[in-house]
Amino acid sequence: MTVGDVHWVELPPTTGQEQSGRRPAVIIQDEAYAGRLPVVLTVPLTMATSTLRFPGALLVHPSPENGLHHLSVALVFQTRAIDRRRIGERIGTVSAEVLAEIFATLDKLLGR
Repeated sequence: MTVGDVHWVELPPTTGQEQSGRRPAVIIQDEAYAGRLPVVLTVPLTMATSTLRFPGALLVHPSPENGLHHLSVALVFQTRAIDRRRIGERIGTVSAEVLAEIFATLDKLLGR
């Protein structure tokens, strides 16, 4: 796995507004530093463009490089660590620009 890769993930059942189920997610964890951890930091994606109303959500257009087939929203405000066994097939990688936006949005959410 590489930072910026898009993988299918299986998020466990949740309550409330947390994302769950099978969906694409962007890997944001550096394996060179954290490859021994049993979990991986991810940003889940959704096709629900209505989530753009929330701070910490950004639009991702489908492309051959990212492997997405639909307009998607990166739910940076729902960044989560998931068990490596929940990470499935790699479907692509986001552009350097989208990855920079994800990290800039994460910085804003963290007050950095």
